[in-house]
Amino acid sequence: MSLVDVAIVGAGPVGLAAAIACKRAGLSYVVLEKGCVVNAIFEYPTYMTFFTTAPELEIGNHPMVTGHDKPDRRDALMYYRLVAQREALNVEPYTEVTRVHAAPAGFTLAVERRDGTPGVVEARRVVVATGYYDNPHVLGIPGEHSENVSHYYTEAHPFMGLNVTVIGAGNSAADAALDLWRSGVNVTMVVRAPELKSTIKYWVRPDLENRIKEGSIAAHFESQVVEIHPEHVVVQRADGTTWALPTHFTFALTGYRPDLSFLSGLGLAQHPDECLVLDEHYQSSVPGLFVVGSAGFAGKTNQVFIENGRHHAVAAVAEIERQLAGTGHLALG
Repeated sequence: MSLVDVAIVGAGPVGLAAAIACKRAGLSYVVLEKGCVVNAIFEYPTYMTFFTTAPELEIGNHPMVTGHDKPDRRDALMYYRLVAQREALNVEPYTEVTRVHAAPAGFTLAVERRDGTPGVVEARRVVVATGYYDNPHVLGIPGEHSENVSHYYTEAHPFMGLNVTVIGAGNSAADAALDLWRSGVNVTMVVRAPELKSTIKYWVRPDLENRIKEGSIAAHFESQVVEIHPEHVVVQRADGTTWALPTHFTFALTGYRPDLSFLSGLGLAQHPDECLVLDEHYQSSVPGLFVVGSAGFAGKTNQVFIENGRHHAVAAVAEIERQLAGTGHLALG
């Protein structure tokens, strides 16, 4: 591949917003995505509804039209797919960036394509928009990676009549527990804390609390799963005692964190909460490397969403345009 002005890592909504901004600024660019377009949304629960309204998810001034107040997963997949098509965005799906190195012209990105073949992309600037949803927080316990465990919840239908354990106490765990229960699943929640998280959606929390109070959904607080077996999990109470909970399937919905290991050789500066040091244009401590959306906010992932991350992308590209115009290298890729 010839030298491009901007290599964008990640084809989620924020990465696509960066691509549109590059196109309209006359910058040559490529979007490198290890999965499909908006892969994180594709991995969301099948019937998920967004917390926000359609205008807050729009990119590139393309209107999102839905038949209800809040868009759902299917609406979002269709919208971002159509935006990418209509803008004819230069996206390379199933192309994973494995390492980013500094280079005389800017950066060299080592990539691995779907068929396993390696490649190299040269870019004057890099915009990282990888989000965090594809990197679950692992528990590090025996059996966690077995076939009867998942860090992602899709839908309840396959589990009707089975015993399912949900580990976690946030929005993902709450939504999964309620959906499973309403589909005829025997649900048990295991929560490390003494209560559910305060960040659970305000209209979901009382529903879940009432199901727990009436015994429809079992919940064990101040407890943690320490082993996972084919037919049960081992639960440890706060006092150290353990017991076996009959379980056919376990959803470990304990959160997600950005994975920037492909940038590890660049020595990015971080704050104590693991958020990256970024300037007002979302440029990192490495000149020319920008991190937009939730990828740069490991300690504040509950504060950065599509709604505000899309604006990060526009700000970053505007600064890149200014920088490259100043060097006389605008759109020479």
